Amino acid sequence: MNKEQRQALLAKADYTLLGVTATEADYIKLCDEAVEYNVASVCVPPSRVALCANHLAGRVPVCAVVGFPNGYMDSRVKAYEAQVAIHLGATEIDMVIDIGRVKDADFDYVLEDIRAVRVACRGYVLNVIIEMVHLTLVEKIKLCAIVSDSGADYIKTSTGFDESGATFEDVALICKNVQPHVKVKTAGGITTLEDALRFVEMGANRLGTDRIIKLVQGLEGSGY
Repeated sequence: MNKEQRQALLAKADYTLLGVTATEADYIKLCDEAVEYNVASVCVPPSRVALCANHLAGRVPVCAVVGFPNGYMDSRVKAYEAQVAIHLGATEIDMVIDIGRVKDADFDYVLEDIRAVRVACRGYVLNVIIEMVHLTLVEKIKLCAIVSDSGADYIKTSTGFDESGATFEDVALICKNVQPHVKVKTAGGITTLEDALRFVEMGANRLGTDRIIKLVQGLEGSGY
């Protein structure tokens, strides 16, 4: 893979740090590497948004996770969490849907849950994580329709915190069933630069990962 191809992948990468033991120094390092490698954004927990936004000073966008990683918080809590994150300097929100409500086939709730966060971060990018590893084929297709109707900007395959991240089959399914105005983000499961390139070639617009810079550096990638 040549330099131009690697840079094109980095430009689509949400450089992610969501580990529970990450320190302030770890987040500063994340931000500095994000600037050095010109990634799409840094993705961090709400409690670290202000730190990253202040350090980056607009050089790289900050994405905050909401309802993460399980998604079963009340919609009002997710909406407030999104508002706070935006106030602190985030320009993108990654929200997790309530998978239990999907299993109940309570799709009206799922739609309104997303819309509540959409209203809270109107004017900013909203990514909806559907955690595909837990879904049946029918549920995956249904959620493509729900996210398409919700006003969200992206549908995202995974939190990266479960036993499986993005798969090529799932990305192909999403690209086939989501409406054209909704973009696709993969997360987890990106173990090589070739994986990343294949996801992009299949139609993924963004790549959620903490491995991408290590892979570009020729080091072994591990983690998200």
